[in-house]
Amino acid sequence: MYSRIILKHNRDESLKRFHPWIFSGAVAQYIDKPNEGDVVDVFAADNRFIARGHYQTGSIICRILTFEDEKIDKNFWRKRILNAYRLREKTGLAQNKHTDAYRLIHGEGDMLPGLIIDIYGQTAVIQAHSTGMFRERKTICEVLTELFGNKLTAIFDKSSATLPFNTNQNAKDEYIFGNNSENETVILENDNKFIVNPAVGQKTGFFIDQRENRKILEQYADKSIVLNAFCYTGGFSVSAFCGGANLVHSVDSSQKAVELTQKNIELNFGKNVNHQAFVEDVFSFIRNAENNFYDLIILDPPAFAKHNSALKNAIQAYKRLNAAAFAKIKPDGILFTFSCSQAVDRTNFRNAVFSAAAISKRNVRILHQLAQPADHPVNIYHPEGEYLKGLVLYVE
Repeated sequence: MYSRIILKHNRDESLKRFHPWIFSGAVAQYIDKPNEGDVVDVFAADNRFIARGHYQTGSIICRILTFEDEKIDKNFWRKRILNAYRLREKTGLAQNKHTDAYRLIHGEGDMLPGLIIDIYGQTAVIQAHSTGMFRERKTICEVLTELFGNKLTAIFDKSSATLPFNTNQNAKDEYIFGNNSENETVILENDNKFIVNPAVGQKTGFFIDQRENRKILEQYADKSIVLNAFCYTGGFSVSAFCGGANLVHSVDSSQKAVELTQKNIELNFGKNVNHQAFVEDVFSFIRNAENNFYDLIILDPPAFAKHNSALKNAIQAYKRLNAAAFAKIKPDGILFTFSCSQAVDRTNFRNAVFSAAAISKRNVRILHQLAQPADHPVNIYHPEGEYLKGLVLYVE
């Protein structure tokens, strides 16, 4: 029924440990050469069936959908998406009157590699990272509408920027169910309101993965002067004011991000809070900032390393950024610092921050070690899925 991939001798060891990727160097031969995005069967060198997944040219030649001999049909998608939804019910997110934005499908973490689905109120945003998932989006859409019923009024496909080059030429971001003429929707996160525009925002429109970390920030913000660096849409800025901050500076190099941050501040607090937003390079802003001015600094930069080839430069960038913050923060200050670079593991990130602290010659203590939330689960057989790393530091 499906094309076959035959692996080289002893190249099935990672699959025995249920790792969901097959690299091109492990393949001995193809039987009925597959097309980009086709479902393929994977066999060991002795012709044992091992797994079934999506074929794609490149270094990762196959992303595993199942280790069982089961059809990849609508029932398969229904079962996987329903399992993911039940997990979100257990975490208290699927039906939560205080928060209506969460991640429903997190790729390998939900055993659907190459697929992201985020829920924003009554809108779902699909993002395919593989050709195979892109080809299945209509079936996935059908399953979502059946599962959510009238609780879902629109589904937006935002895959054009995440697909392989030979597929994204034919892709466009569009509504594949329902519509939203303004593209904008207002979501709730811990009773705070945020404007989300999946058509123009980064990723699927909002950084859902910092939800719990923003809540932690509130307990440190009382009467503080706060710098939210790389503010994007102002999530941490809103949390700082919720925690009682006296003044918040939000900084981002994107004019649109800063404008949306200001809108989100006003949406929650009106114009009566002491907030200033700056369109500026964050490194320059911190370098030119007044010494001992900020009680609390948040560093949440975009990924400095998307691939292992950029790892060395990324670690140096994290070190420079954190050293700059250590040099400026007040004594007894609190630093929230993050890396969302998958290529930078927890040890690399911590060592970069350690080096920055040593350069500053200040006493620094770790108060919290932060990570992605439960709606961004990590498949225990795929440790690469642990991408978000954070530290909350007390700086004397």
